[in-house]
Amino acid sequence: MPTNKHKRKASAHATPRTVKNAKSSGLISLHPKIFISIGLFFVALGIYLMAFEAQSNAMFGIAMLLLVTGTATTIYANFAVPKSK
Repeated sequence: MPTNKHKRKASAHATPRTVKNAKSSGLISLHPKIFISIGLFFVALGIYLMAFEAQSNAMFGIAMLLLVTGTATTIYANFAVPKSK
C-alpha cells in the first residue's frame, strides 16, 4: 500500500449555486415605498381619531388598531427597501 495516498479536498467538489439576491414575491417586498406611505397614512389617521374622535371605546380601539397596523407596516416595508451602497 502506498504511504502517501492522494485525497481529494471537499472544496474541489462542485457545489450547487444559490441565488443570493433573489427577490421574494411578497406584495410589500415588491412595492415597499407605496406601503411605507400607506403605513404612515394609517399612523396619521390613528392619531387623528385618537385626538378628535375617541369619545367612545370603539373609536379608541379603531385608533389603536390603526396605529399598530400602520407602525408595523411602515417598519416591515422599511426593511424591504433595497439598500444602495
